[in-house]
Amino acid sequence: MPREINLDGMEVSILKALGLSGNETQGEDLLTKISDIEIAEMIDIMSGLVALGYVDSDFPSISNSEAFKKARFRVNSGYSHDLKEALDPRIEPPKSRRVRRE
Repeated sequence: MPREINLDGMEVSILKALGLSGNETQGEDLLTKISDIEIAEMIDIMSGLVALGYVDSDFPSISNSEAFKKARFRVNSGYSHDLKEALDPRIEPPKSRRVRRE
């Protein structure tokens, strides 16, 4: 059963920049891909995504810009399918073909 995941616009932008394939992205590369977000806001959003378990990081705590630039991030493979559905809400769950007969 899929989990209900609600994301705001910045979280969607970050997850799209990370990609859902599970490849690692360094924090410095993430900053260059998304240049319209301040680094403090990026740290805050990524800390939230890591705390929720949607994103994995090799640094346990990202508290400053230097640690963020050195850290490597990737989408948690356990959530990748659910995040893909959250990023593209047009996908509808398959309808049951069972028909109730009276």
